[in-house]
Amino acid sequence: MTQFTQETRAHEWPGYYDRFSYFSPEKVRAGCYPRIMEHLQSTEKAIVLVHGLSDSPYFMSAIGEHFFKNLGYNVYIPLLHCHGLKEPQGMEDVKLEEWKANVRFAIHTAASKSDQISIGGLSTGGTLSFYMAAQPKEKINGALYLFSAALDLGGGPLGFLGELKERLLGTFLVDVLDNNKPLIGDNPYRYGHIDMDGARELAKLIRETDAIIERFSCNKLFSKSVFAAHSASDTTADISGIEKLQKVSALGLFQLYSIPKCFGVSHASLVLKDPIPKSGNPLEKENPQFKEMMEAVTAFEKQWGLYKPQ
Repeated sequence: MTQFTQETRAHEWPGYYDRFSYFSPEKVRAGCYPRIMEHLQSTEKAIVLVHGLSDSPYFMSAIGEHFFKNLGYNVYIPLLHCHGLKEPQGMEDVKLEEWKANVRFAIHTAASKSDQISIGGLSTGGTLSFYMAAQPKEKINGALYLFSAALDLGGGPLGFLGELKERLLGTFLVDVLDNNKPLIGDNPYRYGHIDMDGARELAKLIRETDAIIERFSCNKLFSKSVFAAHSASDTTADISGIEKLQKVSALGLFQLYSIPKCFGVSHASLVLKDPIPKSGNPLEKENPQFKEMMEAVTAFEKQWGLYKPQ
């Protein structure tokens, strides 16, 4: 078992370090550790929440608290391969298959304690969540929650630039374009920029989820209930990816929560209840509609019979 050499941080997940030896309390930055929230009494519901590319479980923690405290879920927030490290080594060894292994471990841990397993995530975490929810062998029998899900990359008129980005990220140009700037910046909860090696793995994942969506048809629709939150100010994840999933979802099972452009909610800020400050100027702004978004999540739970008052 992992031996801690420092004070355990709130909701830190020791068993995660035991499973993935490339992580440890000493290697992971103070705000970026994997999280677990379990009720003392047994609970029938659990959710796995997955963070986005370059960030960490911190970004899913406020949503996790809502599911834990207000909706009665056990909550599991994995740390994705090559993320959250004090010495990230340029994410040179990052692998999509390891991201899947990280999420799969969280799903299996959740399923060992609860009967109903939901999954959700931010950006790349949303894409991974959809991938897992669409796999019959995985134990996702609850709902799917997507927050700024990167089912398609943003890219201007008709999505042309987004499609071009995805194609370029699948070629040798990734290594040519990688600027090798240090990944550790001012933000204690994410890297200073998106590393091209990680972006390449995301492009692979998007191609896989594109193929999954294309396999659904009028005869065989995606049958899990879906809550998708998206901001009109998001220039990173294109809404077209969400719309494609909505078209192949069973009638009445898909709910889109859209935040108007006037609120100015950026891609990652969608999931933040509070800003990430730096000398009075936020590194990341909060979502001013966070409370309303969580109320919409609760209403969604009630609609599908998932909600039990705490």
